[in-house]
Amino acid sequence: MKRYSRFGTISLFLFMAPLCRRIPLKYHTPMNILLASTSTLYEGNYLEYLKDEIKTLFQGIDEILFIPFARPGGISHEEYTAKVAVFFEELNIKVRSLHEFEEMPEAIQNAKAYFTGGGNTFLLVKTLLEKNLMHFLKENIETGKPYLGTSAGSNIGGINMKTTNDMPIVYPPGFECMGLVPFNINPHYLDPDPLLKHNGETRETRIQEFLTQNDIMVVGLREGNWIRRIGDKITVEGSQMTRIFEKGKEPYEIEAKTQIG
Repeated sequence: MKRYSRFGTISLFLFMAPLCRRIPLKYHTPMNILLASTSTLYEGNYLEYLKDEIKTLFQGIDEILFIPFARPGGISHEEYTAKVAVFFEELNIKVRSLHEFEEMPEAIQNAKAYFTGGGNTFLLVKTLLEKNLMHFLKENIETGKPYLGTSAGSNIGGINMKTTNDMPIVYPPGFECMGLVPFNINPHYLDPDPLLKHNGETRETRIQEFLTQNDIMVVGLREGNWIRRIGDKITVEGSQMTRIFEKGKEPYEIEAKTQIG
């Protein structure tokens, strides 16, 4: 009897072991994320300053899914997608836009990688939440599919969108975002200009106001800077220092390559 019992235990283990190895694989795939302050530097071309980083991010990818929903006017989704496609053609990467698909959750599920462009964060979040797409995007990125965000597309990579610079031109169902990084982002961060005769609130003042009501770190991304996440390692990158805001602390500066989060 012991022989058969032992044999049955071994057989069960041999049967279950391959399943145990397969099931958790997606959770161990490193996240691969780039969240940039802007798509275009002053007097530069679209995504030009990020070209080498984007090549690395999308290495081995021949098609990406573009999410154009942040642009409220002045350019259609088709025109926005065409602009993106011109850049990615140089990298031999095809661009499909999410607005082209009737079954958007399926399009997100089937995509190899993603790019969310800039515009108005309120509109972007409203559209993604009302179409029930935010969690589909988050889940797929967490399995290791590469994600590029610029401006509003970077805002949604944070915990919530409350540190955006955008005006609330629409009212989203909520402010929570994907939480791809454990902090909030303030793209296009601007330092006070002592030459301007401006007596209103600075960007730093607004972020400090946020911290009176929220205990969430805020990363002030100056133009030319970005956040890079590979697996569990999150760093700030770019040509400028990055300003960090935390509740109960004085704001401080960190250099490129510094690990945060």
